[in-house]
Amino acid sequence: MAYKNIQEFMKLLESRGELKRIHAEVDPYLEITEICDRVSKSGGPALLFEKVKGSQFPVLINAFGSYERMALALGAKSLEEKAGELEELMDWGFSQARKLDIASFFPKLKWARLFFPSRVNKAPCQEIVDYDPDLTKLPVLTCWPGDGGPFFTLPMVFTIDPDTGNQNMGMYRMQRFDKTSTGMHWHHHKDGAHYFQKYRKRGEKMPVAVAFGDDPAVTYAATAPLPEGISELFFAGYLRGKPVETVKCLTCDIQVPANAEFVLEGYVDPAEALRKEGPFGDHTGYYSLCDDYPVFHVTCITRKKKPVYPATIVGQPPMEDCYMAKATERIFLPLLKRMAPEIQDMNLPLEGVFHNCAIISIEKRYPGQVHKVLNMLWGLGQMMYTKMIIVVDADVDVQNLSTVMWKVFNNIDAQRDLIFSQGPLDTLDHASPRPRFGTRLGVDATRKGPLDGHEREWPDDIVMSDEIVRRVDERWKEFGLD
Repeated sequence: MAYKNIQEFMKLLESRGELKRIHAEVDPYLEITEICDRVSKSGGPALLFEKVKGSQFPVLINAFGSYERMALALGAKSLEEKAGELEELMDWGFSQARKLDIASFFPKLKWARLFFPSRVNKAPCQEIVDYDPDLTKLPVLTCWPGDGGPFFTLPMVFTIDPDTGNQNMGMYRMQRFDKTSTGMHWHHHKDGAHYFQKYRKRGEKMPVAVAFGDDPAVTYAATAPLPEGISELFFAGYLRGKPVETVKCLTCDIQVPANAEFVLEGYVDPAEALRKEGPFGDHTGYYSLCDDYPVFHVTCITRKKKPVYPATIVGQPPMEDCYMAKATERIFLPLLKRMAPEIQDMNLPLEGVFHNCAIISIEKRYPGQVHKVLNMLWGLGQMMYTKMIIVVDADVDVQNLSTVMWKVFNNIDAQRDLIFSQGPLDTLDHASPRPRFGTRLGVDATRKGPLDGHEREWPDDIVMSDEIVRRVDERWKEFGLD
């Protein structure tokens, strides 16, 4: 299901009792965060703050803050349903590749073309144009007491590779410095930072556009760990089953979502000195420290006549961003299983804040297979940041943390089963001695046998017989224990 824009999604949430309007005036300085944090951690609804101090624009927050709302955002009944769609498509693709069925392949190519962005000349996001921009008029949140200032927390940042002309969409927090400038917190490993270095070598200013809102699938796509060269807007089109409409910016040659609520147009100048950005209360549950980042200069703001300002807050989990990460876990699992067929399931626990822990179940058949899976995952895109990967057997439910910990605490020999690997770490990691580089840990909690060099007998799990389980099920009411 495709939503025309974020406001259509809001109406659906409200009709389902999943959105609460707040009529009282609230302060974007800390107060909205405290309200939303309480609601988010109690499993509450999306919130629309209609009267925000210092701004004429309402704030939408926690729109993705549950498994149900995250699935609805992607037009599905559940995240598993969305993952199943992708797995079915991949099954078809692999089967055609094996059969070399070219005649069947071309209709699918035509089908895939339906998801490429569709360009329009007139767009709701440009109903109001302001060439004298003032970012202080927007209800930008200061989320936590130690934050360096107010931050844009749900921006879709658009950049262009100057060598290929390819356009990228990412999500990088942006600290508001003044009326016309912000920080641009793109990490060293991200495409935006990569393009920035290219513009620096060319001695050219880098055009940048930032959008807020549109179909929630577009916002999610900005966070997705896609392989380099895969268009986020194409992926969003696939997720929503309909192309994303885009329009050319008024002051630069960047295509942005036509149904966005706000668009900031401007540039980053690589010749300009970097500026201190932060601290920021981050999704790790800790403040990410101050560091030097490029400055984004806003030259124009366009918006709808009656826009809504989308935002999110991050901090100690669970929070709204956790459910976006869970969508990534489910949607990209089929791809991982294609790359490593022994993988059965994956859990990125909320406490691991996306990149600090992954739990993987595998069908183990040969010596060194756990090492093979670990090395594959650490060599794969954003999985390289994963500080700890726990591997268990295929019959272990990785979604049950109690069961997983039981296996970890009982099944490992420290010298044999703790595998260390040095490599890149996320910029936000504060525990490694060096920035962005450190030691990652693999934990082999699978059963061991002769193939693993384990000559002792391995005990069976204690499990009741199926016959007795069925008998007790049938007689349960007799015991009066309900």
